[in-house]
Amino acid sequence: MKHLPKHLRPRWRYLAVGIESWSDAEIGRRAFQRSLWYSAGNLLGDAGSADADLTLLSFSHADGTGEAVVRVRHGHVDDARAAIACVSEVDGEPVGILVRGISGTVRACEERYMGRATPSSTQRDVAFGSAERAAVVRGDACDLRVESGRVGATTFDIE
Repeated sequence: MKHLPKHLRPRWRYLAVGIESWSDAEIGRRAFQRSLWYSAGNLLGDAGSADADLTLLSFSHADGTGEAVVRVRHGHVDDARAAIACVSEVDGEPVGILVRGISGTVRACEERYMGRATPSSTQRDVAFGSAERAAVVRGDACDLRVESGRVGATTFDIE
């Protein structure tokens, strides 16, 4: 079977996506892809979702931070960004998602927008709400457990 001529081949754009979650969250590649498809289907409908064709090419997640490369059809970048922004949880774990950038090739996407090195996290005790609490600290972000659940704070919020 012959290849299609270049002008008839589908054109793609690659979105670099940053992922943040609680430090103890376990997020897998399949679950993230499923959340992308579910979000695109709900927002764009079946036909729009099929046209955009959001496909997860690479994924990594550890210690509450992660990144992914999502492939999208050329004319549907805005639709894909909206669908990605609608993802609020993966397998019941709340997540924050940020589209870092868009590129025409996977290589350029990884070189420009992907760190591939997750920042290290440390466990330490911090003063928050006039009490000593255990926290996981990643750079300026702190994940704390309180009586009512979890709290995300910055180093300026803790004493």
